[in-house]
Parts: sequence; C-alpha cells; structure tokens
Amino acid sequence: MTATPIQFSDDQASAFDSVTEALRAAGVDLDDGLLQSPMGESGVRAVIGKAGSGKTLLLAELYKALENSGVDVVSGDYESRKKTDRRTLAILAPTNKAASVLRLRGVPATTIHRILYTPVYDPEYEKIAEWLAGQGDEPDMEGLTEEALARAQAFYEKNKSIPGALAAAGLRGSDFITGWKRREEPLDIGFVDEASMLDDRQFDDLKEIFPNLVLFGDPAQLAPVNQSGSMVFDALPEEHRLILNRIHRQKADNPILDLAHALADPQLGFDDFERMIEETAQRDERVVWGQRVEVDLMARSPVLVWRNNTRIRLINAFRAVYGAPEDELLAGEPLICDGIELPMKHRKKRLDLEARGLIKGAQVVYLGPGRKPGFSRLHVMGAEDPQVSAASIVKIEKPDEEEPFIPFAARMGATFLHGAAVTIHKAQGSQWDTAQVFAPDIYAAARMGRVEAGQPLWKRLAYVAITRAQERLIWVVRNRLAKPSDTLRVDDLKVAPVALQLEAQEEEVS
Repeated sequence: MTATPIQFSDDQASAFDSVTEALRAAGVDLDDGLLQSPMGESGVRAVIGKAGSGKTLLLAELYKALENSGVDVVSGDYESRKKTDRRTLAILAPTNKAASVLRLRGVPATTIHRILYTPVYDPEYEKIAEWLAGQGDEPDMEGLTEEALARAQAFYEKNKSIPGALAAAGLRGSDFITGWKRREEPLDIGFVDEASMLDDRQFDDLKEIFPNLVLFGDPAQLAPVNQSGSMVFDALPEEHRLILNRIHRQKADNPILDLAHALADPQLGFDDFERMIEETAQRDERVVWGQRVEVDLMARSPVLVWRNNTRIRLINAFRAVYGAPEDELLAGEPLICDGIELPMKHRKKRLDLEARGLIKGAQVVYLGPGRKPGFSRLHVMGAEDPQVSAASIVKIEKPDEEEPFIPFAARMGATFLHGAAVTIHKAQGSQWDTAQVFAPDIYAAARMGRVEAGQPLWKRLAYVAITRAQERLIWVVRNRLAKPSDTLRVDDLKVAPVALQLEAQEEEVS
C-alpha cells in the first residue's frame, strides 16, 4: 500500500524550491538525491506563516527528502564520528514540548540545548552506539548477551534513540555517558521550528553551529520578552523570508483557526470578537463559551492568562479545591521548570539535569518524593524518556506576597513553579488537545490599548492563546472554578517502554 503523495499549495511548493536551491550550497542536491562537496554557505532563510499554514508539513517533507538523499540526521543523544563526505541535519525546537509535537509527526526533533551540548560516551559503550547507527560491526562485550543486543537493536530501529536502545539492553545513563561538552564541530544544516521564540543570543549560537539555517516561525505570535516586539527573522532580507498563506492544518473549516485568523481584521474590536466566539460556540462543539475554569483540565492543560497575579490566584484556587496542604505537594500536581540553581563547579550536574529535559519552561508532573530529602520523582511532559528523579526546589507563589512559599527544597537543583496556570508568553511552542483561555485577562489588555509591533496587544495574546488548542477551545468568561470530579491522578501518564530507573537517576544527580 503506497502513501498518498503530498499535494503542496503554490506557496508551499515555492518555499520548498527556494530551500532546495539554497541547500545546494551545502552540498545537498535534493532534485537528484546527491551529496556533493559544500560550495559555500547559504546563510539563513525563514519559512513564515500563521497557524495552520503548513509550516510543519513543509518541514517534515524537507526532512524526508534530505534523509532520502543520504543526509545524516543528528539527534541530541549521540553523534557518530565526522566523515569528510558526510552531510548533517539537525531539527530543533526551543522546548521539549515543541520538539515532541514534531516527533509525533515522525520528525526526529530535539531541543536547541541538546545540540549545543553533546554527550561524551564511554569508549567501550560507544562501540554499541556506532553499531546501532550503522557505523560499525556488532560488538562482543562482556556482560551483554546477544539477547540484550537484539533488544537494543529492535528498540533503535523503531525509535532512533541511542540512550533508549542502551536502556533496553539493561544499561543506565551513568554506564555509558561520562559527561557533556559544548559542541565544537559545526553541523551542516539546521531546521528550527517555533523560531518566533528565539532571542538574539540563541540565534547567534545557532549561526555558529550551522552555516545553513532554515527557521520556521509564526509572525503573529508574541516576540520574546527581551526582543522589543521583534523576532529574529524580521531582519532577514525579503528574498530570504518565504511566506505561506494558505490554511492547511486540520480541516479548512476549523472554527479555532477561523477565530485566530479573524483577529487580523483591523476593524475587529474585543466585544465583536467575543460575540464571534459565542456565536461559534452555539454551532460547533469545538469552541466552548465557558462560565468557569474546568479544574479537571488544569493538571495537564494549564489555564492561559496574561497577568501574573491572575496566574497566582488560579494556582492557589487549584490547590485549595484539591485540598493540597501548604507544606507538601500532592502527586499529580503540575509544575513548570524555572531553571537550575547550581554553582559553576557543578556544571556536569547541571548538564545532566538539562539533558533529561529539565530546562527552563519544561512542563512536569510531580509523582511523589524521592528517597532522599529534597528529591522529587517527576514526569517531564514531551520528553522521550519522561520519568526522572532530581534534587528540587519548589516555589508556590502566594497572592499579594513578594516571597513564594517553599514546601520543600534541596540545597541546590532544579527549581519549579506551579503549573496549573501559565502566562500566554510561556505557553508558546506548546499545544494541548483542549486549551482554556482566561478571557478577563485578554479584556484587561484590550482596555489598556497597548500596541506591540503595530498590532494591538490583546489580539496577539488572543491569537497565541487560541492557537494552543488542537481540538477544543474553552473561552472562560467568568472568574469561577468548577469543582473537581475526582482526585488528582498520575496513572494516565504513559511511561516510555524503557524509561531509566528512577532510583538510579536519583543517585546520579544527588
């Protein structure tokens, strides 16, 4: 049974051809499927389009064409030795959640951090990695049976993850990874999804590594906080910005996308927009006019807000309705990683934690305390191997109080804020089946009359918030919280088939 050929729109076909032409400079001829010597640097190009315009589809098709041409795809978990005739591609996203959206489409994406810092493998175990990657013969190692190697090979063929394959053979990360280092050798081609989230520093880092960069971004999203309303692709020459206009995602009559794109009308006011939402909700169940926040959803799909004090109030209401005590967390409470608090002498521990997905902005579910004081067992949403245990500093912010309450903390480690509600800025790059948007905050932004990059701020906020919803949008219009239908749970969290053992990980990062 053959797959149905992809039918590009005119703007997608034009963008594909433009990127194809640029990649010839990198020594990759997609037309003939040939790899040649690089002829120079193609620089940076951007594929720009609003939600549903087909950016992800185009990225996926470019990846398939490059792989079919013999380009090696570099992941964040292992990289075989460089060869002079080898051309490399890495597909990146700013967050684990954004990378997982691509992986669900069969695109082997990783985070920017995992490309900037590469693992150092024990030389003995690197022989297994080379064999799995097709760069060497099957190793003969003491302590590893043929059955264990067969399990590793079967896992790698399906998942393309070296650490996962080695875990399938019964190994732990501490067995085969001896440390992490800043990447020294450049790669050839980089695709960056959700490029509207990049700041200038990240962009400069990427340009050091990739002579050929293709950015995929949405110009209608919110720019990074420190970028004064601009995005890194705004300064590119016009001929290097490839615009997608046609709407592809899901169905053409998707009411969520219809609402998002209606915000481009300069005559549309907030009241008119809310009437549009209410009318849409009456005829389509994919849009809900919500009279209250659905607390059952908050543990997996945070309420999207603009104001920080709204976020804090909703978090405390969430904890109160579940009867969470002040001095501890309940299993199932959502958290957001706020960074890592470790001195420079513990740089390796920092890289270990970040490699496991605990980078700033990562969404996490608390599973319970670890074996040591201050340790937490965690499920990192969107991570390939999601369950980890790490020294944690958890901060619960309180309304009208400057200092957060800390129910427990290690002396150093990963820091977390509560994740039942998040700001719309921090939600960029993430999507949920159902997204709840707190409309009173959008109304407050509309009344302030602020403008960002020539667009009313409330419209940018509404656009980003609405497009986080994949299947259903709940537009919450009242400051109320529904009662939970059950206690918090963790049994719905799927564990990777060969997740590293929690206690082993706990020992590594202690």
